[in-house]
Amino acid sequence: QVQLVESGGGFVQAGGSLRLSCTASRTPFTMGWHRQAPGKQRELVAIITSGKSIDYANSVKGRFTVSRDNAKNTVYLQMNSLKPEDTAVYYCYAVESGRNYWGQGTQVTVSS
Repeated sequence: QVQLVESGGGFVQAGGSLRLSCTASRTPFTMGWHRQAPGKQRELVAIITSGKSIDYANSVKGRFTVSRDNAKNTVYLQMNSLKPEDTAVYYCYAVESGRNYWGQGTQVTVSS
């Protein structure tokens, strides 16, 4: 079992920045973030493996940066140049031994 505890999120104006953090109870092989906007399916935002291989959704490339500190079992999502369409609940995500784990979600709201 992997427990995930998120922090960060909130309300910001378009063009602003926010930083999300997620700490795991263990060191999963893959950690990252998904998001779900009202009326839409949950989608991948960014993932990073323990070896620091990274992948981003096309919609956030160049604006968001994912990183992790393996010593702290923590993954970060730095979100810059935020847009109203980034408004969603952001979920921390981890994969360990073939199982998926999710955080409780944190709301990010970007006003125009």
